Amino acid sequence: MRRTFRKHIRKSLAHEVPPILQEANFVFSKGEYGRAAELFERIAEGADARGGPRAPLFLLQAGRTRIFAGQTKLGMPSLKRGLELLAERQQFQRLQDAGQRVIAELNARGLSSEVTDIEILLKTHLPANSTFETQAPPTKKPILPTHCPSCGAAMKPDEVEWLDEISAECGYCGSPVREEN
Repeated sequence: MRRTFRKHIRKSLAHEVPPILQEANFVFSKGEYGRAAELFERIAEGADARGGPRAPLFLLQAGRTRIFAGQTKLGMPSLKRGLELLAERQQFQRLQDAGQRVIAELNARGLSSEVTDIEILLKTHLPANSTFETQAPPTKKPILPTHCPSCGAAMKPDEVEWLDEISAECGYCGSPVREEN
């Protein structure tokens, strides 16, 4: 009974999730990176055109997905645009965090010239002499579901925005996601 009630509450709190976002996350999780990249690019273009708050995230995901598909030249413009949007919006902590994740993923694939491009972009856009701390999950270390129940995006405790000690916001659809019990 309690679990059913929580599930109902979670669904009622969830935002309207566009089917294209659900499909993009689904095909990404299946490893169909080419198809996922096309979908994330469509989402990113629309969000960027209207100045949406999640446009940088969608651009970064579109770029990452192209990189996963082995299409580095197609992915780099999206990665750079996503990081530049964070800089334009003066979201410097997010720029730092996202930039470091991008660098780590590019390094893992041996893409050293692309790493240099991102490092230059970060040095250009981050304020001089500024230090940012990486966003850490609450000290309690809640266990989030591995994927957002609303849109299917991967949920990583060190990459989400925490709303309180047991709830985080999905970066893709904005739905609140609570600790699993």
